[in-house]
Amino acid sequence: MLHETIIARRAFLGSALASGALLGATPAHAFLRETNAYPALDAFIRGFVTRKQLAGTLATVGKGFAAPTVLSAGTLANDSNKPVDIDSLWRIYSMTKPITGMAAMILIGEGKLKLDQPLADILPAFANMKVLKSADGPLSETVPAKTPITIRHLLTHTAGLGYNIIQSGPIKAAYESNGIVPAQLSRVSLPGIPNPKPAPSLKEFAERLAKLPLVYEPGTKWSYSVALDLMGRVIEVVSGKPFDQFLSERIFAPLGMKSTYFRVPQSQVARLTTNYLPLGPVLLPVDVASNSIYLDAPAFPFGGAGLVTSARDYDRFLMMLLGEGAIGDVRIMAPATARLGMSNLLPPGVSTAGTFAGGEGFGAGGRVSLPNSPRGPGVYGWGGAAGTIAWVDTTRKMRVGGYAQYMPAEAMPFQSGLPEAIARDLV
Repeated sequence: MLHETIIARRAFLGSALASGALLGATPAHAFLRETNAYPALDAFIRGFVTRKQLAGTLATVGKGFAAPTVLSAGTLANDSNKPVDIDSLWRIYSMTKPITGMAAMILIGEGKLKLDQPLADILPAFANMKVLKSADGPLSETVPAKTPITIRHLLTHTAGLGYNIIQSGPIKAAYESNGIVPAQLSRVSLPGIPNPKPAPSLKEFAERLAKLPLVYEPGTKWSYSVALDLMGRVIEVVSGKPFDQFLSERIFAPLGMKSTYFRVPQSQVARLTTNYLPLGPVLLPVDVASNSIYLDAPAFPFGGAGLVTSARDYDRFLMMLLGEGAIGDVRIMAPATARLGMSNLLPPGVSTAGTFAGGEGFGAGGRVSLPNSPRGPGVYGWGGAAGTIAWVDTTRKMRVGGYAQYMPAEAMPFQSGLPEAIARDLV
């Protein structure tokens, strides 16, 4: 079904990173348009606009801690004459996951969480979980879980949790009826695309989730899931602050990320892009900026796919990762903590072969390249359902972001082709 693909492949970094990825506020005039430096990338993003496949596209490439080169084409929407730029606002969906993962790493670095700590220590309702005998089988046919869910499992999608955009059968229906859903999409109904009402709070989300069986035995299988949404609840319980407040105080404000929102202020709607669904040669608007679902307060802050941000802001996040937890004198976590979050945290014996993670490792909410990867170790990042993609390459000291707004991400080769385009330039 269309709904299965709208968000299910939001994180299409698999072949992208494997095939070629390397990868205080700065005044606008400091950003360069170096088309001579990145001709293949420039031609790549412009092509989608020239062919009228997308309304607007943008890419950033940063070397070391210098201001990024910004390449852009097109406008905020097909009916807009305002060009996209580094301050345009994009729905990044699952590119929220690395931010949530690093928020958890801050608490791990402070000793308030432990990587292999049982989840039930923080959320007792997750003790004594049951596991479905069959992933798409009856909810009544379960066995006791042999292993407790841990923080590591949540960070790496190995907790055995499900996703209504991935699962099928009774567990999918149970997730939707209980509001265990990953993100907002649109305020309008779209043919063939269910739009379940989310749980009314992050606390209620976690409590309802704990009552449902797991899809897989914890620690045995990589399966894309609501784990990073649940991590938001863990963070607020451990920190004693609402999850969105924790992100604001510990990540966004210190890093100068002034345009990152779970809810876009009405005053900023002029910067918001429109999101589209490609239907043959037609781009159907699914979330128009002026009437966006993101102008409303979400039911709760979705730690797995809830953020809207600018390319400028996300580049600040990537710069912090490149600085191993710091930008200049501003440090939000220890170097060892940042390195740990960007390392392969998968439980022993778990493989991501045949998944969105493309046979690579997985760290705190993002895919991690391995020593035998085509580009070697040091690449950490993830993508989003609406075509966005971003990564940092700690070996080559680079950071890259790509931005577009269409769903599903595999409907056209923007997300998958952008790493290949920049690889041609870097060769």
